[in-house]
Amino acid sequence: MTQMYKVFVNKKEIILTTDVPQKIKAKVLSLQSITLKKIIRIVRTSKVETLYLVHQNPKKLLPLFKEKLPVVVAAGGVVQNKEGKLLFIYRKKRWDLPKGKVEKGESLEEGALREVMEETGVKKLKVGDLAGVTYHIFKRSNRYQLKESHWFFISSKHEGELVPEAKEDITKAVWKGKKKTIKALEKTYPNIAHLFDEAKLIKFLFEEE
Repeated sequence: MTQMYKVFVNKKEIILTTDVPQKIKAKVLSLQSITLKKIIRIVRTSKVETLYLVHQNPKKLLPLFKEKLPVVVAAGGVVQNKEGKLLFIYRKKRWDLPKGKVEKGESLEEGALREVMEETGVKKLKVGDLAGVTYHIFKRSNRYQLKESHWFFISSKHEGELVPEAKEDITKAVWKGKKKTIKALEKTYPNIAHLFDEAKLIKFLFEEE
């Protein structure tokens, strides 16, 4: 069975895989031998939308890729309130889900709960199962890094106002039902769209509507 991970660099995709689909129009290279410098050059300067990096051992796909750049572990929430609405934040002209870097000594679940509270002001939270993990490359202090974001299902009994965290460039924090969630996904980040698609979140979260 083919093992695959998607890593996003803005709108472009790096696919770590054990097997490349036939008849694809994409660049295919060896994960073992390629350097980070070459990866960045391909995704930044070429017209290639998807770069496949291949290794036959499925257990080595992520470890080999993580050796190439620093990894930042983050955690966030797919948060629903008592009405079944989903919590979104608006940051840098995109709809997003609340998340942030896991601090030293925190579990992933603790980090997810803290970040949700800090970024939105939402309280009365209960963390559930893992919804999925996403990967994207970003540049900070002139250095490329890989963000590995762990997303947890979280329920909330919060009934008060939402308070977007301005120092994190968050201008809105809102609850959205099914129709507005689908609309928000038209203006979100590729890794968030991938999370919803991979975990079939629209059907899972709003199946009773």
